[in-house]
Amino acid sequence: MLFIIDLTRFQQVDRLCHKEILVGKLLYVGNLTDSVSSKELHEWFTPFGTVRSAQVITDPDTGRNRRFGFVEMDTDAQAQTAIQGLHDLEHEGRWLIVTEAKQREKRFGYGGGIPGGQRY
Repeated sequence: MLFIIDLTRFQQVDRLCHKEILVGKLLYVGNLTDSVSSKELHEWFTPFGTVRSAQVITDPDTGRNRRFGFVEMDTDAQAQTAIQGLHDLEHEGRWLIVTEAKQREKRFGYGGGIPGGQRY
């Protein structure tokens, strides 16, 4: 699958890249189709800079794609450019969600109970 990328959206990238401290940046990629592979995810992000890793998350029991993944870019500037270039881009009838990954929140109990699993 090829994407047509509007390079005019990235005019500030060169300035940002020169001011950047080299620290990797993790991105969340959601709303993927079942057919997307980690290799394909890596290829999508390569035009925006160095991709340290790309992985589509799979269900450990079934091995099926869970329709989201993570990509680590080399710098924050490259990550921001990738977000600008790929977020809300249509792929096989689905609109990609590309954002900075957030730390997973603590989960309490199983499901809609009272936080901490306490019952009264």
